Amino acid sequence: MADTPLRIVSYNVRYFGHALRGLASTLGPKRRVAAALAAIDPLPDIICLQEVETQSFRSSVAHRRARPDETQLEAFMRRMEETFANLRRPMPYEAFYFRAHHYKLGEFSLYTTGLAILVNVQRLAVDTHNVDSPHHITHHHVRMLRERKQSRICAHMRLLRRDNGLPLHVFNTHLSLPTPFSRAFWATREKMGNGINQLHEARALAQLVRARAAGEPFLVCGDFNSPPASPVFHYLCDEACLTDAQVAVGQIDPRLSRGFPTAGFMHMRMHLDHIFSGGGVRWLDADETRPFGDTQSRFHGLSDHMPLIARFHLEPPAAHAEAAPPAPG
Repeated sequence: MADTPLRIVSYNVRYFGHALRGLASTLGPKRRVAAALAAIDPLPDIICLQEVETQSFRSSVAHRRARPDETQLEAFMRRMEETFANLRRPMPYEAFYFRAHHYKLGEFSLYTTGLAILVNVQRLAVDTHNVDSPHHITHHHVRMLRERKQSRICAHMRLLRRDNGLPLHVFNTHLSLPTPFSRAFWATREKMGNGINQLHEARALAQLVRARAAGEPFLVCGDFNSPPASPVFHYLCDEACLTDAQVAVGQIDPRLSRGFPTAGFMHMRMHLDHIFSGGGVRWLDADETRPFGDTQSRFHGLSDHMPLIARFHLEPPAAHAEAAPPAPG
């Protein structure tokens, strides 16, 4: 039915290499992540993944590729096909890869970075995307390190609901860590989300979102390396007028930076991942989202991040046209 909610998942999968502490991708995590995603009921309509390789030594040294040119996303989608075949269910997802950065030693491919978006094509039709030229949002604080710094991009797709034709823009990104090449970095105890480079990237992201969405409903998800209550979070919510899904459904208090960890490193727990929205998206729940360290979650131990899982309604254009927020400065 036209008013059936949609569901999105945003998940930093750490190159499917968490079993080897991110040093190399292995087969097991791909199978377990595929099984965990397929077990979500109802199935997600959109799955946004961060930290997905293209092809490199890291992506293949511990997992032999089916063919020389197979990408990591293709290898993962083969696991998705197997999972749904074992469940005797049709596999509804079409995958899109957005390449970000390539680290090479001469001609040797050491590792690569990128984003992916999986679309449930039974429910959504793909209208446009920027696979061939993802938008770059990297802020290079030190010009001489421009070629060495990991590139940050924003993946973008415009989707259409098959039942009623309503449009939805999806933006997937992964912001930089805070730069240490700034006086402000050393002046505050809380580093994440306080980097001047992160604020520059957040501004570039917000401007891109408003320009591409052009008043239509949109989602912005990813690993922002920024907790609630940080300057980056405040900018996106207060100045760019984006709505945080977890705040909207009462799952988190935006004043607390450590109330709901989405990622962990050793004994550290951090809230770094978010899903934002605007232009006619009404959030319903994030009931299947679990904090990092929850041993009852089917995603426990599969990555150094936990996925955000949320359901929402798309409002008809007339319901939100008059309430569109101003463009961020």
